[in-house]
Amino acid sequence: MADQEYMPGFVDFLPSMAKRLGTDGLLEELCKGFYHLVDAERGLITLESLKKNAHRLGLGELGEEEAVGMLKMGDLNGDGALDHTEFCMLMLRLTSEAI
Repeated sequence: MADQEYMPGFVDFLPSMAKRLGTDGLLEELCKGFYHLVDAERGLITLESLKKNAHRLGLGELGEEEAVGMLKMGDLNGDGALDHTEFCMLMLRLTSEAI
């Protein structure tokens, strides 16, 4: 079996993005991801919209358990979905952990 070559991912580029865009610019760019995942009718990221649209952000095909876990991680008001503020706060938290 051949060794697989390491392919850098999104997290690998966060430090250089933060340096280039600044903190506010990076957060603004991360928050734009909301609009790629949102259920247009509800204006929220739902389980269905996350699973359906995850590929738009390079997340690949998400399984039910993984998608539920991602929503729970950011769902501050307990409605089972993410609004724009919850999504941005989640992105800020995950980014600060990664940098």
